[in-house]
Amino acid sequence: MSTLATTIEAILYLKGQPLDIAKLAELARCDREDIEEGLIELMNEYAHRDGAMEIVETVDGYCLQLKERYRFLVDLLIPIDLGVGALRTLAAIALKGPISQTDLVDLRGSGVYQHVPELVAQGFVRKRRQAEGRSSLVQVTDKFYQHFEIDQLPQLRPKGAATAPIANAEDEDEPDFEPEIEEAS
Repeated sequence: MSTLATTIEAILYLKGQPLDIAKLAELARCDREDIEEGLIELMNEYAHRDGAMEIVETVDGYCLQLKERYRFLVDLLIPIDLGVGALRTLAAIALKGPISQTDLVDLRGSGVYQHVPELVAQGFVRKRRQAEGRSSLVQVTDKFYQHFEIDQLPQLRPKGAATAPIANAEDEDEPDFEPEIEEAS
């Protein structure tokens, strides 16, 4: 394998997220055409290996990831330690985000003040101060998409209503959602 292909491999490993060709070229300090050739070489190398990793192209770029047949190991070796309330808060952030923490409290209740720091510590949520206002914005991170194997979230709406709040953390019943399917034109 060429030095450029191994450099691309190292970049993808270290970044841990999809990178487009322009970003790879910038990080590897070479031009786009060389990156494309290096990626082809690297993808070919991984395709012919009997290893656990693969290079894949996603909508956000190229990434180094665990092959599907080994995904069970992620949950086995790196289980997430989140309660039902925190998972529901994470779902609300994923569906509504980026969302202000104040709006999230309105949706989910005061349990958000315990859930958000826990979700930030586990790397599923990013929190940042807004330029104006006192509330922080929260949104899911790339780790959320990778861990839950989500390419993009569907637009969801509660059954029988145009808008309805997500259940509070104290509620035991699951909210009743159905996907809103967009037709391709």
